[in-house]
Amino acid sequence: MLKEERQHKILTEVALHNRILLTDIAEAFGVSIDTVRRDVKELDAEHKLRKVHGGAVSLGFTSNTTRNSNIYALDEKRKIARKALGILNDGAVIFIDGGTTCLEMACLIPLDIELTCFTLSIPVAMELLNKPNVKVIFIGGEIAREAQIAIGANAIHNLSGIRVDYGFIGTGYVDALHGLTEFDWDIVQVKKAVIKAAKKTVLLSISEKLNSQHRYKTCDINAINTMITELEPDNNLLNLFRNHDIRLL
Repeated sequence: MLKEERQHKILTEVALHNRILLTDIAEAFGVSIDTVRRDVKELDAEHKLRKVHGGAVSLGFTSNTTRNSNIYALDEKRKIARKALGILNDGAVIFIDGGTTCLEMACLIPLDIELTCFTLSIPVAMELLNKPNVKVIFIGGEIAREAQIAIGANAIHNLSGIRVDYGFIGTGYVDALHGLTEFDWDIVQVKKAVIKAAKKTVLLSISEKLNSQHRYKTCDINAINTMITELEPDNNLLNLFRNHDIRLL
């Protein structure tokens, strides 16, 4: 694989999943970790992604101020966000996860709707503060530097004490058979706690993440009440999910 092709694939992966591990890319491409590390270093120097310890993150994932120009598949994510808003009603108590799609949902919440919103995400909390009728409650804990969300035992403990009507979450990977998965163990533990805290869990995911999986499991697909993609619910790409007790929007 030529360097140009390899770097293009790296940018595609980091754009789709927000974060990547050097070890995963090296294994997928059949090259050494040093080769991938050099590629990531070059892409970082060209301001196409940001190199972090053991991997890389997308620019849209790390900077709230540049998200409109750097977020991957922004139109699709906004379509998902608008669908998610159709679930809300005045007086609802909700949770909004971190990640770019959930951030778009927070951005598009109408100014006149009254909500109580819990979140672990610093960018989501900051966006919600612009909504005069939304009561914002931040779930504190250790801050994951790249994801800009609270993680760890304190965050999980705080989540155990709440019960929300809807928990809107994102995921790195989703598969009809293997459920929701991530490569970050700490993120998985927090998402498990969010699902337990929600009467109904709503997954927001672009269709490119369908039929993908990673090493740490968040939950079975049936733990999700509703899955929202940018696709129409009858799209053939969703056929495998129709065999499960899950609402498709």
